[in-house]
Amino acid sequence: MSKHWTAEKVAERFEACVKTLRKLPSAGMMGYVSAWPDIVYTPQEIARQEPNPIRLAALPDEITRMEETLTWITWVNPGERKLIWLRAYRVPWRAIARETGFPKTSAQRYWDVALSKIARRLEAERAAA
Repeated sequence: MSKHWTAEKVAERFEACVKTLRKLPSAGMMGYVSAWPDIVYTPQEIARQEPNPIRLAALPDEITRMEETLTWITWVNPGERKLIWLRAYRVPWRAIARETGFPKTSAQRYWDVALSKIARRLEAERAAA
């Protein structure tokens, strides 16, 4: 099966990369120790608490795809990187325009150009292989 890279597929991979990054455990502070004992709740207290959200761990193939996707970001300039990441985190275009200083339609066009650059390079690598 031949996989042709398009800007849409590249955008989907960056969104999947963000989802995988969110599944990874946080770094936290290393070496921090608390002298306080753990709180032991009664069954009634547990029943009254808000349920903790289920946090699924990232699968090995998701991490592999994430690592591959992270290498692609070096193929574009820093301004394009910011646009790609903001959209991968599903930031609305209006907020992106405020943050970057670009008009909304220009930001969309620059984002599309950046994704197309990555897609062209991936296609060139695929063709060479």
